[in-house]
Amino acid sequence: MNEHLDVLIVGAGLSGIGAAYRIGQNRPDRRWAIFEARDVIGGTWDLFRYPGIRSDSDMTTLGFPFHPWRGEKTIADGTDILAYLRDTARTFGIDRHIRFRHRVTAAEWSSEAARWTVRYEVDGVPAQLTCRFLFFCAGYYDYARGHAPEWPGMGVFSGRIVHPQAWPADLSVTGQRVVVIGSGATAVTLVPALVAQGAAHVTMLQRSPTFIVAMPARDRVGAALHRFLPTRLADTLTRWKSITYGIGSYTLARRRPELVKRQIAKQQRAALGDGYDLAKHLTPKYNPWDQRLCLVPDSDLFTVLRDGHAAIVTDAIDHFTPDGITLTSGDILPADLIVTATGLRLKLMGGATLSVDGHRIEPHNHLVYKGAMFSDVPNMAFSTGYTNASWTLRSDLSARFVARLLDHMDATGTTTAAPVPDAAEDATTPLLDLNSGYIQRVAQWLPRQGKRVPWRVQQNYLRDALTMRRRIDDGVLRFR
Repeated sequence: MNEHLDVLIVGAGLSGIGAAYRIGQNRPDRRWAIFEARDVIGGTWDLFRYPGIRSDSDMTTLGFPFHPWRGEKTIADGTDILAYLRDTARTFGIDRHIRFRHRVTAAEWSSEAARWTVRYEVDGVPAQLTCRFLFFCAGYYDYARGHAPEWPGMGVFSGRIVHPQAWPADLSVTGQRVVVIGSGATAVTLVPALVAQGAAHVTMLQRSPTFIVAMPARDRVGAALHRFLPTRLADTLTRWKSITYGIGSYTLARRRPELVKRQIAKQQRAALGDGYDLAKHLTPKYNPWDQRLCLVPDSDLFTVLRDGHAAIVTDAIDHFTPDGITLTSGDILPADLIVTATGLRLKLMGGATLSVDGHRIEPHNHLVYKGAMFSDVPNMAFSTGYTNASWTLRSDLSARFVARLLDHMDATGTTTAAPVPDAAEDATTPLLDLNSGYIQRVAQWLPRQGKRVPWRVQQNYLRDALTMRRRIDDGVLRFR
């Protein structure tokens, strides 16, 4: 006989651990489990092991509100974040519910039985169970491989070519000339880290610039609050200080982009000096937050650029040679090691195929309800983060909403819940509404947003929090 669960959570990273806390909190009667395809918890923070990996937002908001981050750095190293996740899972007994090497391959909803049949593999052996509610917390990255373009001549390069997502544990960069291809968060993290590891020189090769902003690695205001106030009060005030600052900064950037551009340029000029060509290397053609901003703690990238240990080259690749890269301008970049920090591949729902009563679910054919459910799909939710703020802010809203929904269904004796849009609600934009390359490559396959709440994610924590707290039986969710 197949096992039956009340809730199956897919993924044991930030989202999955947060969802488990919300769903299992004060509900010892609820049968639930987490399926994790890998053999450890942590998701992104265990998978990515390239030098310097760190958070790209502050830990007071990336951390869980029910288990506040108390680390020294607010822009934290990947190893510290992973230790924090493990501590959270252990502290709340979540680790006892995780089943490792369980990879979900398919899930089929039966309206007649009011349950999901979930097919999965354990070490390659197929199995299945049923569950009342399915909650995907696997993020949207393909953990198997990143985006890796092909350039002419790659096969003749005599050095090593590495993608950050598959960083070799035995790789030494001491004394090597390194070219990092890319200009996103991974590239700006790698450059100063490789310099610190002893690279002879590091070049960041980009086709076009990205907005790069420096911020302190340590939160002085938060530290002062913790010095003079009770711990729980200081945690709350520090978190809300970060939330409101983030909302304010984003709002200013969208309403007055030219002002924010000037502020960013002023900061960069102070760090790099008057002789640096900001217009060529650090001034994008788009506005701030058309793509996500890159953060550099304590100006570490600017420091190695100013000191000459690293450089930014803005050009395009013509072809690889045995000794490096020839650019379309004719310039040559000599290299012993080339790092292709060229982005990620998206994979929704951990790559599982989903169907409702025999009809396959194609995400791009569905609207997103409250950023957490697909239209017309019963008893299923998914977790995603903000594009303009910490991942956990948004994923925790979704987890709390799902917990409320389950409690409501238990209290009313209903077995199914599905959001149903009215005929006037048209799909407009993808769920992830940025012009970043990794999103645009799959934009046509992403679930859609409508024109108004609750079919639109507002990219504003305060507004979304109010939306999520509205009545569960709002007339959009249909219960049976």
